[in-house]
Amino acid sequence: MVVSVCSINTNPIALATPSFSFKSLKFPPFWPTQKVKMGPLSVSPMGFGTWAWGNQFLWGYQESMDNELQQVFNMAVDNGINLFDTADSYGTGRLNGQSEKLLGRFIREFQEQKGSQRDIVIATKFAAYPWRLTPGQFVNACRASLDRMQIDQIGIGQLHWSTANYAPLQEIALWDGLVAMYEKVQFSLISMGKDQLEIKSICDSLGIRMIAYSPLGLGMLTGKYSPSELPSGPRALLFKQILPGLDPLLSSLRNIANKRRKTMSQVAINWCICKGTVPIPGVKSIKQVEENLGALGWRLSSDELLQLEYAANESPRRMIQNVFQTR
Repeated sequence: MVVSVCSINTNPIALATPSFSFKSLKFPPFWPTQKVKMGPLSVSPMGFGTWAWGNQFLWGYQESMDNELQQVFNMAVDNGINLFDTADSYGTGRLNGQSEKLLGRFIREFQEQKGSQRDIVIATKFAAYPWRLTPGQFVNACRASLDRMQIDQIGIGQLHWSTANYAPLQEIALWDGLVAMYEKVQFSLISMGKDQLEIKSICDSLGIRMIAYSPLGLGMLTGKYSPSELPSGPRALLFKQILPGLDPLLSSLRNIANKRRKTMSQVAINWCICKGTVPIPGVKSIKQVEENLGALGWRLSSDELLQLEYAANESPRRMIQNVFQTR
């Protein structure tokens, strides 16, 4: 996927289960000082994804979850997370765009409660729907996102998926609606294929920091699931195909997690950080925020990185990329 820092002249837009309990754990407020550069922006070493905030089909969202999601957002910001990834298509049916609406509402309510303005960076994605054929339509999509979030500024605007494989002329038109391009791809220990490494190498050579989505492989790297214990819903079909071949990688993650007194999720996320990316694991509960925050403030050793990458290469199956980008 591709990320752009966008501006529109007509408006002021820039553009595992845990092995121990977190209940008594108080996170020190040191992460805000550990920002990384992403173009002209300064963001936390890890962001949080909001795909589950409105998606009923894959993530079982219900509007009764909104109060906890507000607490999730507050806890993340209080602990230094300032990058939140969303999309204009996140949501199911009548809830399409719900993720953006909730994110905007949570920002306003947080600022009202705390009486302060935090430097929150929103990265949203504009879907390459078949009817979006001109740069102006992408500009209108951006305005609609701003309206849903009721904010004046979007930090990062993104083309949600590439249409180059099936509608190259559409992609050219859509790119004319985005500027200052950045690359964004799925990047995790189970999507560490040739294409991802090549894109990562190009980004490194150009001084571009890559946003890594799905760093936990939709949950496959958490240690929570196995071929006999699959998640409910459509993820089960994908997990059933890939999990049987992940034993070397999951075993390596588990061994390092035990030695480090971390969880498998924290090790997998930390690997992404050590590779120079900004991972954006999804969060929809306080427990997930607490666990993901535990991936910050430490680094895997070079030997541990090599051990994980060797184990990943020993795994026969890879996570599929966005279906629209798959040849």
